[in-house]
Amino acid sequence: MPPAANPVGPGATPRRGSVAPPRRCDAVVVGGGVIGLTSAWYAARLGLDVVVVDPEPGRGASWAAAGMLAPVTEVLSGEEALLALTLASARAWPAFASELSAATGRPLGYERSGTLLVAWDDGDRAWADELYRFQRELELDVEWLTSRRARDMEPDLAPGIRGGVWAADDHQVHNRLLVTTLLDAVASEGVVVRRNRVETLERRGGSVAGAALDDGTVVEAPAVVIAAGCQSPAIGGLPAGAVPAVRPVKGQILRLGPSPGSPHLARTVRGIVEGSSVYLVPRADGSVVVGATMEEKGYDTTVTAGAVYELLRDAHRVVPGVTEMELCEASAGLRPGSPDNGPIVGPVAHVPGLVVATGHHRNGILLAPVTAQAVAAHLVGAEPPPELASFGPGRFAGVPG
Repeated sequence: MPPAANPVGPGATPRRGSVAPPRRCDAVVVGGGVIGLTSAWYAARLGLDVVVVDPEPGRGASWAAAGMLAPVTEVLSGEEALLALTLASARAWPAFASELSAATGRPLGYERSGTLLVAWDDGDRAWADELYRFQRELELDVEWLTSRRARDMEPDLAPGIRGGVWAADDHQVHNRLLVTTLLDAVASEGVVVRRNRVETLERRGGSVAGAALDDGTVVEAPAVVIAAGCQSPAIGGLPAGAVPAVRPVKGQILRLGPSPGSPHLARTVRGIVEGSSVYLVPRADGSVVVGATMEEKGYDTTVTAGAVYELLRDAHRVVPGVTEMELCEASAGLRPGSPDNGPIVGPVAHVPGLVVATGHHRNGILLAPVTAQAVAAHLVGAEPPPELASFGPGRFAGVPG
């Protein structure tokens, strides 16, 4: 079963009782993670009156993430349409970060430091070389590095590293600074954030008409945006064919603090170790985020000793000094995965007023700007970014997550 702390309920009949009159607005955004908050901010800046509903805004998968903005080193064969989308959103990130910081006066920890992907042994070097050739076929800006050049770029790499790929256009943001800044930004635009769960959608004549909350109140609106991550399918009142085909994909992640003698990484390092990937994302304060597992475990968020061991073991093979750092946090988040690993963004054709923005899997923070542009465009009747044309909800009609 889904954990208790989520923005949706079981779809029971709303408890109206003796409560205040319904609150009216232009759009209800269900979900207060990075996708929901960014969408609300964009919509509010277009003049819409927006209400965000989430019992723990800014938490969930957005809080657990590492903040990698890595379309180049995350690319996989067969996902060229997704690559075009992630590249478009990566191009939007500098302006997005600048506007958000200017609007709030707060830093985001946005760093254009690039990503160094390295191979631990000869087998992993062959894998990295194949990836490099694929990246070059796609005309991505990457450079192959010998082991010596890789260590010149990042001196704390293990001496046995066999080489790697330098991707200057893969960046990062401090995800926790991002969500706290977004909460300030939406407040400054008049967005109301309700710390509630949605019991059920309100509908009128086949169209959405708002949302009933778990405290018995109703927020009336002609548009509802489903941005509740992997909890999106549990929203009550979703009609047949409108339930997003998303599922939880567990990711365990570590946060390490600096200590005497520990490395101070200058850039994000993705290590290919025995065919799998571990990444080390440095922060300005000297801390490092190490992640992340990919587990099909349903709604389980248990942190396991085995995952902590494997992450530290693989990180040590790439950057041995990390084992001298302080283990500050071990946590687990639930990514919203879709059947084809692409996001699900756009209106539901047979339910007027219903817009979906979920299924971002490993790319939620990266895809926040382009997703928010699309959501806001749909809400005001404008044209969304063309790169999202292949990622509408209609492609999964009748397909379970």
